[in-house]
Amino acid sequence: MKAAVITGVGSVEVTTVDDPVCGPRQVVVDVAACGLCGTDLHILQGEFAPTLPVVPGHEFAGTIVEIGSQVNELKVGDRVAVDPSLYCHECRMCRAGRNNLCERWAAIGVTTSGGAAEFAVAPVANCVKLPDHVRTEDAALIEPLSCAVRGYDVLRSQMASRVLIYGSGTMGLMMLQLGKLTGASSIEVVDLNAERLETAVKLGVTAVAGSADELDRPEGWDVVIDATGNEKAIQDGLGRVAKGGTFLQFGVSDYAARVTIEPYKIYNQEITITGSMAVLHSFERAADLFATGVLDPEIFISDRVPLDDYAGALDQFRAGKGRKIQVLP
Repeated sequence: MKAAVITGVGSVEVTTVDDPVCGPRQVVVDVAACGLCGTDLHILQGEFAPTLPVVPGHEFAGTIVEIGSQVNELKVGDRVAVDPSLYCHECRMCRAGRNNLCERWAAIGVTTSGGAAEFAVAPVANCVKLPDHVRTEDAALIEPLSCAVRGYDVLRSQMASRVLIYGSGTMGLMMLQLGKLTGASSIEVVDLNAERLETAVKLGVTAVAGSADELDRPEGWDVVIDATGNEKAIQDGLGRVAKGGTFLQFGVSDYAARVTIEPYKIYNQEITITGSMAVLHSFERAADLFATGVLDPEIFISDRVPLDDYAGALDQFRAGKGRKIQVLP
């Protein structure tokens, strides 16, 4: 089959690889669409994935074309979205119910072959059947949405919170949409990319700006979310949290990123600094939300390109052009 392969640090090519082999409790999915994510760029940099080469792609959906000998929950022809998370279920964190912090954490498209290919294999337990009205290609958005749902699980936001989001890429926009569902009194978005801010305006944001200095909030925000992973944005955001507020590190930063905190301020103003790591008990809920139309795929998906153009799609994503970019095998 044809697949995109990250062959080494900074190197990716579309080539022919072996067809996936289906285990007893696995299924083979004919991939309809696979979304690009910042994690893919980190893998290209040699981060996250323990070994290269690897077929990337952890955001995907498609149609089951083969089932394992012990699979009875799903059948050939079912359309599914795939949770990429792979846990050991044995370590201390898994036994504590915090599987996303698994000591042997792995993921389809990160540590094992993923959806940037014509076919992908997945445990049947990781597959969520799609309702008839959900377009298969659009369902690749369920994985990033499940990460956003997890982010709000961590936040436990109160009603009428004032929210500031750094970044209006796909994840920042999803946090905006979910923030409205949580009953935020205001949601403001900061980004240097004017085109992306236009999308935030279309989605009903309270205000947008190129800098938080342009927003009239001298007392700060109850919730500050970084959806960029950018060191400068994170540093700025930490200083924008109101008394008793929370800073959520949601964007994935480079391993080498560093910021400075003010311990006395954190103590004196009871500020919470926390993070949200991938998916945890949130994929099925995200699928349910997606089926209700919480996201408009035509707004969130800006580009659909053939798998052969995978390298070019990564370049476009790195340049910050567009929103969610999907590759179609």
